[in-house]
Amino acid sequence: MVFLHALPLDGRMWDDVRAGIDLPTLAPTLYPLGESVAAWAQGVLDLAGSGPLVVVGCSVGGSCALEVARAAPDRVEAIVLIGAKAGVRAEPTARDDAIRALEVDGIDAAWDAYWRPRFGRQASAAVIERARRQAGDQSAAALAGGVRAFHDRADLTDVAARWTRPLTVICGEQDRTPSPETARHVADGPDRQFHLVADCGHYVPVEQPAVLGSILAQVLAEVTRDATPR
Repeated sequence: MVFLHALPLDGRMWDDVRAGIDLPTLAPTLYPLGESVAAWAQGVLDLAGSGPLVVVGCSVGGSCALEVARAAPDRVEAIVLIGAKAGVRAEPTARDDAIRALEVDGIDAAWDAYWRPRFGRQASAAVIERARRQAGDQSAAALAGGVRAFHDRADLTDVAARWTRPLTVICGEQDRTPSPETARHVADGPDRQFHLVADCGHYVPVEQPAVLGSILAQVLAEVTRDATPR
């Protein structure tokens, strides 16, 4: 199971979730893998080696999960998207403003402006502080590259629409980037599920890891059942 993180965090955002997964997992930090989401996906495939994958991505990590599926569709058994959508709306001004904030004002100011507001109202101070420290462990250049990769990513609507294996979409009920209504559309179709997580914002893996773990257990049970010869 491959876990792909959100901005401005790194692979450690999955630590609480991975602890409950009873199979090999991989949670790379994406920023060093290239300058685009597609490059990240190829780097992930190189790190994962051979064999089947269940790919779980949060936010821009969800876009990376879809890119992994596009690059290696025969290896991906299931996709899980968290706080993510397949489509893209070009926002060059927002991209440039965020990069400028990182480069001029620094990570703490960018955190307060762009990422702290995405947590749900019930998120504990400890959870938010741990995420803030994790963001602070990154360089401003790495996060600026991540912002650029996010805003310049490909529209993967067709990839999601053509996907015929299990696809699970998860969204916090207080998320607005994307909203539950937008996220739900990706789950329209056969062999797809949508889960709305109560009392949660954008960062489901760190805000509600136990709930996410339960959903992932269901996904793995389904994948295992489908892989069992009848």
